[in-house]
Amino acid sequence: MPENPAAAPVSPLVIAERTHLERSRAALRAMRSETLALRALGGNAVSTEVINSAIQARAAALADRPDVPLFFGRLDYDPELSSEYPGEHFYVGRRHVHDAHGDPMVVDWRAPVSLAFYRASTKEPMGLGLRRRFGFAAGQLTAIEDEPFGAGREASPAAAPTGGSTILRQEIERPRTGPMRDIVATIQPEQDEIVRADLGTSICVQGAPGTGKTAVGLHRVAFLLYAHRDRIKRGGALVVGPNRQFLKYIEQVLPALGEIDVAQATVAELVARAPVRAVEGAAAARLKGDARMAAVLRRAAWAGVSAPAESMTVVRGSRHWRIPAYEIAEHIETLRGREVRYSAGRAMLAQRIAHSVLRRMEAAGESPDDRVQDAVARSRPVKQVVDQVWPAMEPAKVLHALYRDPELLAAAAQDELDEDEQRLLVWDKAPRSAGAAKWTAADVVLLDELADLLERTASLAHVVVDEAQDLSAMQLRAVARRCTTGSVTVLGDIAQATTPWATGSWEAALGHLGKSEAVIEELTQGFRVPRQVIEYAARLLPTIAPHLAPPTSVRQQGGGLDILGVENEAELEQWLTESVREALAGEGSVGVITADGALDGVAAHFERSGIAFTRLDREVDEEDEAEVLETQEAASDRDAVRLVLVPASLAKGLEYDQVIVLEPTAIAEAEHDELLGLRRLYVVLTRAVTRLTVLHARPLPPALAV
Repeated sequence: MPENPAAAPVSPLVIAERTHLERSRAALRAMRSETLALRALGGNAVSTEVINSAIQARAAALADRPDVPLFFGRLDYDPELSSEYPGEHFYVGRRHVHDAHGDPMVVDWRAPVSLAFYRASTKEPMGLGLRRRFGFAAGQLTAIEDEPFGAGREASPAAAPTGGSTILRQEIERPRTGPMRDIVATIQPEQDEIVRADLGTSICVQGAPGTGKTAVGLHRVAFLLYAHRDRIKRGGALVVGPNRQFLKYIEQVLPALGEIDVAQATVAELVARAPVRAVEGAAAARLKGDARMAAVLRRAAWAGVSAPAESMTVVRGSRHWRIPAYEIAEHIETLRGREVRYSAGRAMLAQRIAHSVLRRMEAAGESPDDRVQDAVARSRPVKQVVDQVWPAMEPAKVLHALYRDPELLAAAAQDELDEDEQRLLVWDKAPRSAGAAKWTAADVVLLDELADLLERTASLAHVVVDEAQDLSAMQLRAVARRCTTGSVTVLGDIAQATTPWATGSWEAALGHLGKSEAVIEELTQGFRVPRQVIEYAARLLPTIAPHLAPPTSVRQQGGGLDILGVENEAELEQWLTESVREALAGEGSVGVITADGALDGVAAHFERSGIAFTRLDREVDEEDEAEVLETQEAASDRDAVRLVLVPASLAKGLEYDQVIVLEPTAIAEAEHDELLGLRRLYVVLTRAVTRLTVLHARPLPPALAV
């Protein structure tokens, strides 16, 4: 097939397939019109509004995107090889489309019939006689590529995924600008096994850069919504990312697959029980993220529960009913042994005391019912006793008391924290009240832990947590609370762990998530990062993650790596300008990544040089963004959309066609720890999917020196 399918003569076969594409698009429009024509007739205003919302959501899921192919493959089942679909053919696409008679024109990529598109091979044809791939340009079908199967075909050795398909290779290597795209047309067999894993199975994906682990996690959510829609919609699904910039980057993947009911949040947003108004040192943050803090908080929360000093009396009419102190203490001990939530225990204690009163009333010949028990539980004497022996708790007040009172902290810490660690937690100048406290990001996670001790956190059906290698034990526990009865997909790369509080191993992380039984899958073969780039970055692995297998790449990108050493700062700026302009002369997105502290200086240089750009560390106002998009006829505006200035701390999880890395040593030294600095550098060096340019005036780290 020619390298440029759009320039090839249009064959009758292409014309026929284009006709099917147009008919399919027309059928999808008809499906959407039928949905919008529905009228909600609920029993009341609330139910009518709910039905209307469901109709609008369904219509949104059926919206056609002209720039996105409606189908990307076709399966022709062999009459002799397939007992289930003999002689039938199916078009595989992002969503199901049927004609006016209900016959499928496009089948969903998640349907069982589509499985062969991803997993069939010459050794295991799965009933296929032919697998066809379609090439597209700007939404227009431009090329066809057939892969025949059959009993007469000799099995060939397994080839690289891109080795046998030009269309597949071109789709993987296609330049990109803007948000992340779905990979539904290019999912590989080992990725597909993870995507289609059962809802009840928790999975951890250790993935080297460029292996598609994030896309695999998102496509797994889409698959679970297809296979278990009612259960997922009832229980809810959530994608947890490291920061808002990352979530914005991936936000269009699921809608492109027709799924709009999946929430997205950062860990900070999950636990936002108080505003973050302070920053602490790395040592204190590391300690607050330690799993031992869970035991400390539990002791502190329950420290106020005690046995009563004396008996109590409840008056009902003319009778006085006495409940001895030892009986109340037995109730408390029983409830503590059941490990109930704190607030539930308070309510249950009041009921148990009331039940003790009822038993005495019955023994005296009275016939009280449940209403009497409830009234006794709400009575003033019972409330006073409960408040005394099981006082109400507020997370902020507990943590405030813990930080300001060394004796209280020592009692809660016991053998968990030594004296030096306790001193890290105690405030030098404690605020007078919890309301005046300036909490840090690590403190808010502890508040969430305390809130769960008070009342159980609602569990979702499935949670995907990306870049999980950077989470502390306490952050992982916060995620775990959101999936206690559901499953989890954990995504990350231990070699990219760049926080001082990272857990260090997937076994430990899964334990904190309460999913020790999760299956750990390792993806080492990259599909987008050029081999030269990944091999260069992998020089750091023996230092930063010696236990991991080195990643590989199927891409043989010629000229994908340039390392330019210069003499001084002025020469560095000159080469930066030339490198940026050369990159903008090509296709796709361009990212300039630098140490966070150097960001303002690089931005000032771009402004002096007349180079239009955007900064990833600054939120763009929606009106300003719309204005830029409206005026993209100017070259500078197009370049501003394509050229992004990226602080190294926000580069994780992102990809750019061309990446220019400034002063690798400065990026590594920006971290307080040498190991974490080299891991940050590893992240930065693996963001390019076409070309990586490294510019430096300072000596490179020894492992990277040419």
